[in-house]
Amino acid sequence: MLTAMRTAETLPLFHLYGDPPDDQAFDFVHVETISSRSSVHAWTISPHRHRNLFQILLVECGGGTLDLEADALPFDAPAVILLAPTVAHGFRFRPGVTEGYVVSFTEDVAGALGESEAEALARLHRLAESPLLAFTRAEEVARLAKLSRELLEESFLAREGSEVAARAYLALIGVEVVRLAASRARSGRVTLAPADPVVDELRRLIERHFRAERQIGFYAGWVAMTSDRLNDHVKRATGVTAGHLLRQRVLTEAKRQLVFTNQAIGEIAYDLAFADPSHFGRFFKKHTGKTPQEFRAGKRG
Repeated sequence: MLTAMRTAETLPLFHLYGDPPDDQAFDFVHVETISSRSSVHAWTISPHRHRNLFQILLVECGGGTLDLEADALPFDAPAVILLAPTVAHGFRFRPGVTEGYVVSFTEDVAGALGESEAEALARLHRLAESPLLAFTRAEEVARLAKLSRELLEESFLAREGSEVAARAYLALIGVEVVRLAASRARSGRVTLAPADPVVDELRRLIERHFRAERQIGFYAGWVAMTSDRLNDHVKRATGVTAGHLLRQRVLTEAKRQLVFTNQAIGEIAYDLAFADPSHFGRFFKKHTGKTPQEFRAGKRG
């Protein structure tokens, strides 16, 4: 189980899969078919991250398994998968039968699309918290497939105005994904609420400081709120408290290191700024129901 993850000493960071990271990537839109990259890697995209790329995958036929952080999520076509920057992910596609499109873009592109389009794309960051949208009929994703094909053709032909056209297609793709998610909203598994600027800023701060800062007061100060007010605001916007978001980020990093690396558990504890391994063990078991050792063994069994 998760063999590719087991032997990794670190979780690779790529621009596009297999390419060196590009911290200067800006105004970037890319589209390719699933088979064009996965077929040359034996239909397996090993777990990795993108520092500054958002990705939308449309799976038209076939299927496989999405390795998302420490979880393995099977999927069948038709499906749409939303991946936010920095999320650890990999794919094990069904060889020779899986096809679709992968649209990648830097976050700055969303902000340059105009008010209405940017708002729709900003919602994708919220939707990516439940990244797998499954459908039962191909016609449910037919418009998204058409837009993806047209974006691929525009990129391939590189005609005059192709950059402007690519951003227009990306805006339409973003809107279509939000609409598709709306069709799933009745299940309660996705939310279409607009992005909340305070929550977005809190997430950015947590990402930057979670290893060293575990007190909500630190984050509340940055957004000019009291701890209680910040917790109340986040609870109204997301259904969970600011403290929950912080704990979940620490747990996500702990799970990544337990699954994706061979670090000793004591080393992971100190890397995450726990006072000692036993403190880390109690924290992890309280929030997952398993000790770090049990969690690692279960993912590698």
